[in-house]
Parts: sequence; C-alpha cells; structure tokens
Amino acid sequence: MNATTLPLRDVHLPAAPGGWPPAPGWWLLSGALLLGLGVLVALRLRRRRRRRRWQSLFDGALAAAPGPAARLGMASELLRRAARRSDPDAALLQGEAWLQFLDGGHGHDFSTGDGRMLLDGGFRRAVDEAHAARACALARGRFIGLMERRR
Repeated sequence: MNATTLPLRDVHLPAAPGGWPPAPGWWLLSGALLLGLGVLVALRLRRRRRRRRWQSLFDGALAAAPGPAARLGMASELLRRAARRSDPDAALLQGEAWLQFLDGGHGHDFSTGDGRMLLDGGFRRAVDEAHAARACALARGRFIGLMERRR
C-alpha cells in the first residue's frame, strides 16, 4: 500500500482525569485535619468550662464573706489552696516571700501594689472597700492562673 492512500489520523490524547473524587491520600489528610480541629475545639471548651467553674468558686466564696476584711481573708485562703496545688511548699511561705511567689514573674502587683493587702487585710478592723476590691480582683486573676498551671 501506498503512504498516500492510508487513512492516518492525528494522535488523540486521553481526557484529563476529573477532580472528583479526590485520591485516597487527600481523604486521609482531610480526615486528620478534621480530627485535629475537633480535638482542639474540645480542649478549648473544656478549658473554658473549668475556668468558669473556678471563677464561680472564687466569686461565690467572696460573696459569702460579710465584709471587705473577710473577703480579703477568703481571697488569701483560696490563693493558698491554689498555690498548694501547683507547688506544695508554696503554701508555707510567709510575708514577702509569699508576695513574691504571687508575683510569679508577672509584675510586682502583689509585692508593691494593691496585693499587699492580702498579707494583713483579713486581720484589720477597718479596710477600705475600694482597696479591698482591687486586691480581690488581683487575687482572682492569680487564683485562675494558679489553678490552670499543671504540676
């Protein structure tokens, strides 16, 4: 046969593969990402619930105290309990050593600020309400921080 008489056609490429369904590796990757995201959300919700529970515990104990001096005493007691949870020897600290522990490298609000009221405010006859409220707010933040700390 002659080359001019042969019915030759041009080369046809196959169609490109479709985008759906994805390859098994993509399914595994998306499943792992969804699982990781689910675990992250669950841990965050758990942490938020625990934080709210500790806040309500602290606020409830202070609300039951009859006056500002009693609130300062209760705040100090709760801080001691939280400190004992993170470091058993911390609850034995007294005076400036206790305040420095409460500072914990996050400033000097206890050593030089309103937090100094926690040393003897619970034993005073008259305590300024505003000063006690600032000291209790400071103690509340540190209480939550101590409770979140792991051993």
